[in-house]
Amino acid sequence: MRANSRDMRPVLALIAFSLAAACSSPAVRPAVTTPVTVALVAVGSFADATTIAVSGTVRLKRETPLAFNTSGRIAEIRVREGEQVGVGQVLARLDSTGTNAANAAARAEVARADAELVRLGKLATDGWITRSRLESTEAANAAARARAEQTAFDVRFAHIAAPTAGVILRRQMEPGQMITAGQPVLVLGEYASGFVLRIPLTDKQLIALHIGAPANVFLPALSPAPIVASVSEIAARADERTGTFQVELRLPAQPGLRSGLIGEAHIATSTQDWQLAVPATAVFAARADEGFVYVYDRQTARVKARLIGLGPISDHAITVTYGLAAGEQVVRSGADRLRDGMKVRIGA
Repeated sequence: MRANSRDMRPVLALIAFSLAAACSSPAVRPAVTTPVTVALVAVGSFADATTIAVSGTVRLKRETPLAFNTSGRIAEIRVREGEQVGVGQVLARLDSTGTNAANAAARAEVARADAELVRLGKLATDGWITRSRLESTEAANAAARARAEQTAFDVRFAHIAAPTAGVILRRQMEPGQMITAGQPVLVLGEYASGFVLRIPLTDKQLIALHIGAPANVFLPALSPAPIVASVSEIAARADERTGTFQVELRLPAQPGLRSGLIGEAHIATSTQDWQLAVPATAVFAARADEGFVYVYDRQTARVKARLIGLGPISDHAITVTYGLAAGEQVVRSGADRLRDGMKVRIGA
């Protein structure tokens, strides 16, 4: 029996040591999860901005056709296309033979009418003619004087003078040709009117446009740098042949500008089609035209994953087609640290 007691001593000692070690160990406590700090952003609305890019031609704002006041034969044209002219400069003349003859005939008719009026005036005073006969003669005299004034005007302006400084854009007739009154002989581009870029736009593009809309105009013949311009005129009706509307962009004074240069305009427009958008960093697990965001619930201070529809993507935002409302708050970034239903803390 004693031998057996000695053999059990090491075992009993090991058990006692184990119990003592167990009693001295601290109790195991459950882990406490600290809310993740997140930054929020409100779902915003914006006007869908677009840019129209279209080519056009540089023109002077006013390109004025110049013509004679009367018919006749062109005696002289003193300028050629591309020539610069000053205000009042004589550009072309008519052969004045016909106008001088017409004026001489009109003045002779005035002299005859004056004499007739004097003669019938005496007869009317003596009672030899009726009052209506005298009035008819007075009317004929006035008509003769008007004819004389008209022919004198034709003689005085049997030439074309530049109404303002500019450049001859077109020379449409030549000396020796017969023309009718008002038939264009020259086309003058008026410098005072400034240069514009004329572009054709479709009806869909025109709806989003307004006077004063900014634009960048690129003229490769002058420089690769854009010229800042603005919409100055929009046609009231479409061209019957092309179905497009002519729009003018006013160009600032620029060295080298001339009528006929080809340019491309980039016009910023707004369709006023209000859409929702969120930052691209807020979207995760995107596929095709859908993705997820974490929406913040103020009452529970938790985030909830929500499926949304994705539209066009810009540099900093993604258009939301469905799934969110304006003003809702979503987690801006760090979706990989979150899970559905997790409690969060709002940070900067």
